[in-house]
Amino acid sequence: MPLARRLPKRGFISLDRAFKAEVRLSDIAALPIDTVDMLALKQAGLVSQMTRSAKVMLSGEIDKAVKLVGIAATKGARAAIEAAGGSLVEA
Repeated sequence: MPLARRLPKRGFISLDRAFKAEVRLSDIAALPIDTVDMLALKQAGLVSQMTRSAKVMLSGEIDKAVKLVGIAATKGARAAIEAAGGSLVEA
């Protein structure tokens, strides 16, 4: 039997997964501030201290205007934030 068939198969695990985080829209709405950046997410305990980039997912509702600075968002989350009067700034 060839060596490639004898060895167990292993999946791919990204080494960058420790540095990326996902944040729910309801968690952003619960923050008491209007301008949300990476430092605010770390201080609130929503992401780990090692996180370099974050992305907001559409999970929950938002009813206040927030400004996301340097944080990515999905299409649905972007639409919900802009519908509530908020904005996204790429930094």
